[in-house]
Amino acid sequence: MIIGKTDLGEFPVILAPLEDITDSAFRTICRMHGADMVYTEFVSSEALVRSAVKSTAKMHFDEAERPIGIQIFGNNVEAMIKSALLAEELKPELIDINFGCPVRKVAMKGAGAGLLNDIPLMIAITREVVNAVKLPVTVKTRLGWDENSKVIVDVAEQLQDVGIQALTIHGRTRAQMYSGEADWTLIGEVKNNPRMKIPVIGNGDITNAQKAGEMFNKYGVDAIMIGRAAIGHPWIFKDVKDFIYKGEINPSPELGERINVSLSHLRLAIQKKGEHKGIIEMRKHYAGYFKGLPGFKKVRMEILTRNNYFEIEELLLKLSDSQSDR
Repeated sequence: MIIGKTDLGEFPVILAPLEDITDSAFRTICRMHGADMVYTEFVSSEALVRSAVKSTAKMHFDEAERPIGIQIFGNNVEAMIKSALLAEELKPELIDINFGCPVRKVAMKGAGAGLLNDIPLMIAITREVVNAVKLPVTVKTRLGWDENSKVIVDVAEQLQDVGIQALTIHGRTRAQMYSGEADWTLIGEVKNNPRMKIPVIGNGDITNAQKAGEMFNKYGVDAIMIGRAAIGHPWIFKDVKDFIYKGEINPSPELGERINVSLSHLRLAIQKKGEHKGIIEMRKHYAGYFKGLPGFKKVRMEILTRNNYFEIEELLLKLSDSQSDR
């Protein structure tokens, strides 16, 4: 799959943009474990225009994270143009427009998935951003607003016609939020529409390598995007590729590897954000790294009270010793 000048290989597996999750440290860890491309957390166009420090910081990335897309959202054409130009100055591989975020504070203000209620404005924003920047522009969206307005097949054609170079589709409506099962049938319909020439990336409910392989084979998508299943489990990208290319099903990582990777993640978080903030923001990842491990709940509660890297390291190493004694 090629987007612009970026060749992502035959079966790319991509890290989805996730608010408060896909920061620079996590993106780096996922790239180290096989993610073919990553995205920044989505950035408010209005906040960028106001030069809000937090939003501007979200766009920054290290060379080790490439290839990377900067994702922006908003419902004002001029603000979206200006934010796309600001993003372009940082020279990512692409700029992605979020038309899929379902959370109330975004969608109910007419941004993210809210634009599924105003397709003409969605298309106008996309056209103007495409015309304003030299980088490839891509879009991430959903099937529609609700069960009665699954418009994605038609919208995909319109988005392609105004110049996007790839389309990611999450297989739920806005009304579903993250509940129920993702419906990939319409993703497959978009991919197999003879009018569609751009890459189509499928997203939703990819929880393991076998599921990813099934979606590649059944619906013919050009790439798979993985979001929540990667939290605390960055190995999923390598797992998917080993399954697709070699037919191998990798075992769950040993405890020692989980500890080593989680500590590497923590060190990166501290390096990029300082010890206090890095430790706090890492806390949301531990449950994933040690999911299913007997006795971890007590250790996790202890970790949540620690504000020093070496104390956390000591707790995790003790965890390893306690498990080896079982």
